[in-house]
Parts: sequence; C-alpha cells; structure tokens
Amino acid sequence: MSIWNEKCIISPSLICLDMCNLESQVKILEKSGIKMLHVDILDGHFSPSMPLGLDTVRQLRAKTDLEFDCHIMVTEQDYFVDELLDIGVQQLVFHAETQPHIDGMLNRIHSKGVRAGVALKPSTPLSTLEYVIEKCDTVLLMLINPGYAFVKGEKQTSYAERKIKDLKAMIEARGLNTKIELDGRISPKNIEDWGGGLADIFVTGSTCLKRDDLEGSFEALNSLREKVLKG
Repeated sequence: MSIWNEKCIISPSLICLDMCNLESQVKILEKSGIKMLHVDILDGHFSPSMPLGLDTVRQLRAKTDLEFDCHIMVTEQDYFVDELLDIGVQQLVFHAETQPHIDGMLNRIHSKGVRAGVALKPSTPLSTLEYVIEKCDTVLLMLINPGYAFVKGEKQTSYAERKIKDLKAMIEARGLNTKIELDGRISPKNIEDWGGGLADIFVTGSTCLKRDDLEGSFEALNSLREKVLKG
C-alpha cells in the first residue's frame, strides 16, 4: 500500500535534523521504517527563517528513496515550485496567502504527476478552500505561525483543534479523500489525540525528535502510532 493511503503518517521535518550530517541522519530514518520526509523551503521573507537550500534538497534526492513531502513558505512561489518539480518530489504544498492563482497552481503541479495541496497559516479561514478543496490532495494546517518555531513563546493556537475538526467536517461533507496534514510544535499528545481518524499526516520536529537519539525517537513514535491505530 502506498504511504499516502496509510493512516497516522509520521513525516519528520528535514530542517530539524543535524544539517551537517543529513545523509547519515536520513539513513537512520530509512532504517527506522520512516517512509516520508517533510521538506520545508523558506525564503526569509514570507517566513523569517531560511535553513535549507534547494541544492541540498537536490543532492539529498539522489541519496534516498523516501517520499519528499514539500512545504513551500515563500512570497514568490513560481521559481521554487519549478525547481522542486524538477528535483522530483512526491507532494508539493504551497501557501494560499501568497498565491494569487490557487486553482492554477494546483493544476500546474498536478500536470507534472505530483500531489498538490494548500497550506494555511493559523488565522487563515477555511473558506479560502471553498472552491478548490476538491483539487487538493492535502490541506496542511499550520498550528503555529510559519517561521517562528524558534520563538520560545510561540505555542500552538488555542483554536487549533476546532479548525482541524471543521476541516475534517468539510472534507467528509463533500465525500473527498483529501488528507489533513498538521505542522507546528507537533507533540506525541497531538498524535495520540488526533491520529485516530481526525488528521492523516503529522510533521514531527524537535518536540518529538532528539538529534542525538533519532533511533530512540522513532522507536517511540512508531510505538505511539501502532497504539493509535489499534484504537
């Protein structure tokens, strides 16, 4: 079965790994049974952080068969979309807030045989998806403001669960198979609370992963996932 059809998918964030030892860290992911890698692309403008370059992603693509689940947090999207499509990614999610032609961008990505989706900042309403959700393979909900993970006081929004439930209701009301992906301070408790049917993909970062003990971190996450799936 394709990883995209599984439930409670763990998608480790590339930028939370040891950036000086990415290849060896990704090999640990593979050995741990992880099938997907979350690739955040930031431009330092839309999101005030820029930890990862496209050339690094391109080099890493040649060294692993993991599915690349890409999330672009940028002001000008065209260049980054074209580069990532050329690199060879499996999913590309872009922000509605900086895309003047959401429908057109979904079509553009799909035309290359790649999964496409829309990401929303915490305060962006779900009504933005009203006429395009049928074209979204995934909707990514940011639970913190993008690019502010380094701010200690930045916590998940108080309305996160309400927004997740409202999105789930929208998807079910239309009979869609759109995946719900959650990103931003994802904790083991979030996976336990929402992984049993409310959300599909969890982007895990420093709250779940320890760089100096990735094996132990993923053993714990895999055990938690099995527990959630058993109900």
